[in-house]
Amino acid sequence: MTCDDMFYGSVTVGERGQIVIPAEARAELGFQPGDKLLVMRHPLHKGLMVFKIDAVHEFVGELQRGLDRVKDHEVRGDNEA
Repeated sequence: MTCDDMFYGSVTVGERGQIVIPAEARAELGFQPGDKLLVMRHPLHKGLMVFKIDAVHEFVGELQRGLDRVKDHEVRGDNEA
């Protein structure tokens, strides 16, 4: 994936702090009216990261399953996860 693949355009922050997520981004990422989004500060740069809450739950679940597999291997004494 290149930077061009991740760029959806620019937006303007309104008086009430609102922005409009570009239609292409909403369509590609499956954002629908009423979806709950997690908004986080980027850890290194002055910017924001926006995620669907459902996607965060999926990611955390996958991460937990991976950690569980590693733990199971450690308990059994396996060297490879």
